Formats: sequence, C-alpha cells, structure tokens
Amino acid sequence: MKHSARAALLVLLVMVPALAPGDETLDETVSGTVAIQERTQQQQEDWAAERAALLARYNTAKANVEYLEERKAITTEEADALRESVEELERRLDESARLQASLQDTLNVSMARLDDWVASDLPFLQAEREVRVSSLRKELAKPDVSGAEKLRRLLETLAVEAEYGSTVEVHQDGIKLGSGEELFVDILRIGRISVFWRTPDGERAGEFDRAGGQWVELPGKYNRNIGLAMEMASRMRPVELIDLPLGRIAP
Repeated sequence: MKHSARAALLVLLVMVPALAPGDETLDETVSGTVAIQERTQQQQEDWAAERAALLARYNTAKANVEYLEERKAITTEEADALRESVEELERRLDESARLQASLQDTLNVSMARLDDWVASDLPFLQAEREVRVSSLRKELAKPDVSGAEKLRRLLETLAVEAEYGSTVEVHQDGIKLGSGEELFVDILRIGRISVFWRTPDGERAGEFDRAGGQWVELPGKYNRNIGLAMEMASRMRPVELIDLPLGRIAP
C-alpha cells in the first residue's frame, strides 16, 4: 500500500509545475497528504483484519449455539423419556405393593384353611404333616421373604396334601382307642377314604371312625382282609379285590 501512495505522489508532482526554490509549504502539504493516506490505508487494513477476526468468532459462536441447541433438544427428549420411565416404575412399585398386600391376605386365608383341613382330616402321618404346616406358617410370616416364594411354598405344601388322596401307604404309629387304650400298631391309609390299623401280631384290627372322630376296634372277621390290604400296599403280594369296611360317613 505504501508503494501506491508514493506512485500517487509522483503523479501529483508530474502534474504540477516545478516548485520554485524555497517553496517549502507545498512540499510539506504533499508530505502530509501522503502520510495521512498511508495512515488511512493502515487503519483500513487493521479494520479489515479485525472484522475478519470478529466474523470468524461470530461464525464459531453461532455454530456453538446451534450445536448446544441440538444437544439441548436431545437432552430434553432423554429427560422426558427418563421421567416417563421413572413414573412407570413408580406406578409398578405401587401396583406391586398393592398386589403384595393382596397376595399376603390370600396366603393368610389359605393358611388358615390348610390348618383347619389338616386338623379335621384323617389322622395319618400327623407329626410329619404338623411339622410341614408349622414350617410353612413361619415362612409366610417372614416379611423379608418375597410373595412369590411364599406362594411357591404354599402350593408345594398343598400339592403334598393333595397327593395323599391318590396314594396308599403303611406305616407304624401309636394310637389311642376311644376306650382310652393306647396301642402301637401298623396303620394302613387308603387315600383319604379310610385309615385302618392292626396290631403287629395280627390279633386285633380296627379303623378310624371319621363320624365319631376316634380310633375304634373292628370285629375279628376283618383282621385277615386288613392284613391282606397292608401286604398289597407294601407290595408284598399281588393286588386283588378284597372287602373292607368303609365305616360311617362323617356328617
């Protein structure tokens, strides 16, 4: 730019007549004009550079704003989705708590019915069954056990009790007759239909009178068939048809 100023000065000098000797005013005027033009040119260059720098900063800031706005939109969507997830989780927790309370009520009712059932059922494997029911009752009362586990334990116990209705077995246990006599006998359970007993020597036999709720002795004519039934239940002889007294039906 300085070369352009000098060229303009030369043109100016060519166009004006030669200065008279000692004419310093015109020389100073020309020099001042050149200096002003050079300063003006420098200022323009400085302003152009500053403008370019400011424009670059503006473009960068604008790009950053656009990026942040995009990130804000994405973050807002993520926050909305997370809020919906939290609300759904809270709803499920509330529903779970409600179902847990309802399930516990159902378990308590079922437990009470099971207690009554075992207490009023035919007397067989009483110690084993009472231990199982007592263990289940304690499990259902524990607050740290999940409802699903409590339900599984209850169904497991009910399945065992239900299975007794379709099986036969022979075991030994002590009984007390209605007369007050205590005996240690072999007991035959036929499903949940009847429970018979016989002394180890085979001399005496009887059944549990469901209607009377007590152990009774049967006439001696039933001893042999009860003994045969015990042998068949123990798989000591082939299964065959025999006559057994079913007793009275409970009212």
